[in-house]
Amino acid sequence: MELHELQNFVAGQHHFEIRVIGSSTSRFYQVELEDMEGGRHSLCRSGKPVLFRSLEDVYLELKRAGIHQAYLVQQVAEDELVGRSTHYLAPLASRTPLAF
Repeated sequence: MELHELQNFVAGQHHFEIRVIGSSTSRFYQVELEDMEGGRHSLCRSGKPVLFRSLEDVYLELKRAGIHQAYLVQQVAEDELVGRSTHYLAPLASRTPLAF
């Protein structure tokens, strides 16, 4: 989902979840939106996923789109290496709520 499409999507939808995905091996964050049908959309610019250098940058972009709540999830690279599926989609306990 392109950055400019996010604000329009938020205005028209009421059931969605925003995830701020951080990697344990990197200092970058990526934003993912899951709609009520279960579709997952990465936030993009010109067709390429947007990577943010800090949570503050993420907050500013999401606030511009009218979003005030998200979940911070951490990907663990070792999960992929050992063939374990990513666990951040599981219970809400694996996510940290963010409010801004």
